[in-house]
Amino acid sequence: MRKTLEDFYYGNITPNAQDMAPNSELKRAVDRVARFENQLTEQLDEAGQTVLAKLVESQHEIDSITALEHFILGFRLGIRIMAECMDENDGDIRNGGA
Repeated sequence: MRKTLEDFYYGNITPNAQDMAPNSELKRAVDRVARFENQLTEQLDEAGQTVLAKLVESQHEIDSITALEHFILGFRLGIRIMAECMDENDGDIRNGGA
């Protein structure tokens, strides 16, 4: 526990900075998106490329916000599960709970 708290304090825990496995489904999907984005960029004029860049940037922003919200929701769920596990009076008849 102490090591985890120290890592957290020193900023060594970065859940949003995970590497993709080289042959994973995620890596293949990311590669496809990059390939299609490059193909589309080549077909667009300068104005179209600007719009595409703004679209991609906006999608990255949405993805970042969504990832943060999912992280927080998952963390909160974990805490709720831990709190329930600590409840000694949870109605378990084997232990005399009500």
